[in-house]
Amino acid sequence: MSYSIDFRKQLFKIKRQEKLTFQETAERFGIPIRTLFRWQKCINPKTKRNKPSTKIDMEALRKDVEQHPDHYQYERARKFGVGQSTIFYALKRLGISCKKNAVSSQSR
Repeated sequence: MSYSIDFRKQLFKIKRQEKLTFQETAERFGIPIRTLFRWQKCINPKTKRNKPSTKIDMEALRKDVEQHPDHYQYERARKFGVGQSTIFYALKRLGISCKKNAVSSQSR
């Protein structure tokens, strides 16, 4: 959860009126000092990421999954030259499940 813009503006207004330092303001409001510096540069909260994934071509990954549905994530990572976690998050964005077996191991 992010702080509202009104709260952020009020915080800086109080900081100016009472001539507080960043350290004093951080202690008074219980907010990390690094957050105050970030708010000073841009007071509006960032709502979402505005760029596509850059490490992997999503269409190439989708085609690879269709052609080789039995490959593991580490095999796809080696093929695309990225880390396994990159493949995991890319598959998640594509909405592709990574489950191999439809039957649980106990029932076999």
